[in-house]
Amino acid sequence: MAPYVLAIDQGTTSTRAIVFDATARPVAVSQQDLAQSYPQPGWVEHDPEEIWQSSIATARQAIAKARLEAKDIAALAITNQRETALVWDRRSGKPIYPAIVWQDRRTAGVCQELKAQGAEPQITALSGLLVDPYFSATKVAWILDHVPGARDRARGGELAFGTVDSFLLWRLTGGRVHATEATNASRTLLFDIDRGCWSEELRRVFEVPESMLPEVHDCAHDFGWTEPDLLGGAIRIAGIAGDQQAATIGQACFAPGMLKATYGTGCFALLNIGSEPIRSTNRLLTTVAYQLAGRRTYALEGSIFVAGAVVQWLRDGLGIIATAAESGQLAAAADPDQNVYLVPAFTGLGAPHWDPDCRAAVFGLTLGSGRKELARAALEAVCYQTHDLLEAMRADWHGTSELLRADGGLSASDWTMQRLADILGIPVDRPQVIETTALGAAYLAGFQAGVYPPPQDFAKGWGAERRFEPAMDATVRARKFAGWCDAVGRTLSK
Repeated sequence: MAPYVLAIDQGTTSTRAIVFDATARPVAVSQQDLAQSYPQPGWVEHDPEEIWQSSIATARQAIAKARLEAKDIAALAITNQRETALVWDRRSGKPIYPAIVWQDRRTAGVCQELKAQGAEPQITALSGLLVDPYFSATKVAWILDHVPGARDRARGGELAFGTVDSFLLWRLTGGRVHATEATNASRTLLFDIDRGCWSEELRRVFEVPESMLPEVHDCAHDFGWTEPDLLGGAIRIAGIAGDQQAATIGQACFAPGMLKATYGTGCFALLNIGSEPIRSTNRLLTTVAYQLAGRRTYALEGSIFVAGAVVQWLRDGLGIIATAAESGQLAAAADPDQNVYLVPAFTGLGAPHWDPDCRAAVFGLTLGSGRKELARAALEAVCYQTHDLLEAMRADWHGTSELLRADGGLSASDWTMQRLADILGIPVDRPQVIETTALGAAYLAGFQAGVYPPPQDFAKGWGAERRFEPAMDATVRARKFAGWCDAVGRTLSK
């Protein structure tokens, strides 16, 4: 059995491919940036062909960097930006519209109408989600209603819907396989998370024909084989998971109560709650953490729309830093007597507020405030938002861990991770393998292919590169958090 696994990690701002060896260590990485398009305020789109081309290009490059061939790869895995919706022609495989990205807010009006009609409680009861433009269903409906002839073609079975994983799987298999798995399906607003299948009632609400939907499988599953000419030979596709669930697996959060947060473009905290899908009373999401051998494990999730993206804004929008690493250096040098707060609601606020209409604001500026204080406020905003999520999780589920496992690009910042521990008041562990999203997907494929051991044994190999212990005085923490709550209250649209 070939000892290598290839993971394609298709994210919001870049696509990566990573080759892992038999010990689940990365041996080769390739990455390409992905362009985002903003046709109108609040709209965010990707070019599906760029998603596809970057996935194939990085996969080829990673295999070449590892000095391997297709025959050396035991299995291929896919992990992806979730909720981003694509619709394509079944015969040609060509999308009929750009990919509508999870950050897109164009369907906010539709969501408000559904809430006004009193539809949200039943939708939440079935899907575990809230009615918000974030999720896929209203995006699909928008495409069907705005592309001429699309709804009739969909009713005639000519069109396919999928999240990014499903689109890549279709392309990788030459159009032979239209499928997804439980974690991505659970993010669409169309999936019954208790029964583990597409919901007829939710399909009717959002007017999405059944013929458009992919088959739903376990996360570790034999999905098919790649077309031989794509990667130099046919490779078995054996694992798929949405990026945040893949990171949960990569962080080895297999026991109820374990908590991880991934700091990428946004931040997504998942709390493993075991085999029973409890519903949040604090506006968190109930979602599928993973599904193996037909058994679903659930999680409570808190979604922060802007985390690492705020550093990108400091660099590209304001031009006050040249590199992402500079943000932590500036924050460390900020005046401690300045109390500047940035509420990064550039695309609204996610959990626990779920306010799509509010917009970013800065509070507490004085004539002495400068780029150092703004950089600190930006990074602290990530920490405060995580604190909001943790408090909601503690209120919903009393077995919440007093330890956070953090990953993603922003976790590389020592200053941010220390401030996170200070604001949360609990230790924060940063893993040895920081590419936990790709690692989790690779584990699923490798487990299915017999390369990696069962989850409990895989968890024994997890290790922390560094633990950040809270050092902030409790009185200071409470004062700073009170200032954050006041800033958020002033920002909310309601």
